[in-house]
Amino acid sequence: MSDVSANASHEDLARLRGDLLRFATLQLRDHASAEDAVQEAMLAAMSKINEFRGQAQLSTWVFAILKNKIVDILRSRSRFRPAEGDVDELPADSFDGLFDERDRWSADDRPAFWGDPEATLVQQQFWIVLKLCLDRLPPATARVFMMREFLDLEPDEVAAELAISKSNCGVILHRARMALRVCLQTRWFDERGSRKC
Repeated sequence: MSDVSANASHEDLARLRGDLLRFATLQLRDHASAEDAVQEAMLAAMSKINEFRGQAQLSTWVFAILKNKIVDILRSRSRFRPAEGDVDELPADSFDGLFDERDRWSADDRPAFWGDPEATLVQQQFWIVLKLCLDRLPPATARVFMMREFLDLEPDEVAAELAISKSNCGVILHRARMALRVCLQTRWFDERGSRKC
């Protein structure tokens, strides 16, 4: 067992349980399935703790295991349960004012230059702000976004899992990205694209 894996104790894993359960519940929409996925992920992490090399944070490693468990569950479901109707939380014209008649960004609404995204993403504060922004999305919209962007499911798979059309899935993803853009610009980036924190 490496020094890194020896330092990653069962208590460290137990402290992650609440965050793991919240993430799994958001994705699976079934508390029992979420509990099962978290339990399987934690058991897998405990049994493979000697393989943890410390190249990433322990939480990142365990969340990656959980993500794979969730994807397995979603893909193995033989029948899909419908979501709460078509997920249209925002009016269709919510973002029309951001674009001109040729569907290009209006001069005042162009996205700010955000600098080097890779350098920004590694900062822990960004993830805190992103989580706050995700929490402000309507639950069904956040679920679609997380399934696509965090679980890497294809739009067809997301649409099938939620019993929505592929075009509705695309609209929801667009709205989620736009809402996150506005939230991140307000809470993380200033008008010049520089970080606020």
